[in-house]
Amino acid sequence: MHVHAWHRAFHRLGRDVDSWRVHRAIGKGSGKLLATLLGDEDADRIGDEVKELHSRFYLETASLLRPFDRAPELIRALAGHGVRVVLATSAGADELKEQRRVLDVDDVVSGIVSGADVDATKPDPEPVFAALESAGTAPEDTIFIGDAVWDVHAATKAGVRTVSVLSGGVGAAELTEAGAIATYDDAAALLAGLDESPLAKLFS
Repeated sequence: MHVHAWHRAFHRLGRDVDSWRVHRAIGKGSGKLLATLLGDEDADRIGDEVKELHSRFYLETASLLRPFDRAPELIRALAGHGVRVVLATSAGADELKEQRRVLDVDDVVSGIVSGADVDATKPDPEPVFAALESAGTAPEDTIFIGDAVWDVHAATKAGVRTVSVLSGGVGAAELTEAGAIATYDDAAALLAGLDESPLAKLFS
């Protein structure tokens, strides 16, 4: 849905950006995504308008949003084992509201870090540092779950290990090469193997 929304926004402003290039940049903050896809000069010139269009187009499809298979159950299982779960996203306020509505786990998460809480976005480690502060945990006692190489890069720079899932469309080999300590097909697979996963070491 993000890829489609960005592609529509670029097209509306006369910028031809292939969808596969957009997909490869998903996981970066919007400013870094635009610089990657448009170049710094064009991103500075039309960036705010592209972001506004992306958000509008994304929210138009909000009725299609659904959690990845067993993702809410995974979050609840981790919280049930005493793990302090913090959701970290670069989403704006309107998008975050929809994502929280769909996930429906506010009652068990310890905190939520969004793009409004940081100055720099992934692959910069600042969002991970903000999540660590929210959780009140040390990097060595924390595991980041993500589905993009930018997640792995940001977490690694913050001294945090990453368990990756393939729901972002990035292959296990690429995620492992980026530094992920384990990979799973999706949230459902991670939940099924949770007791044998690296996350089990966080259980209280």
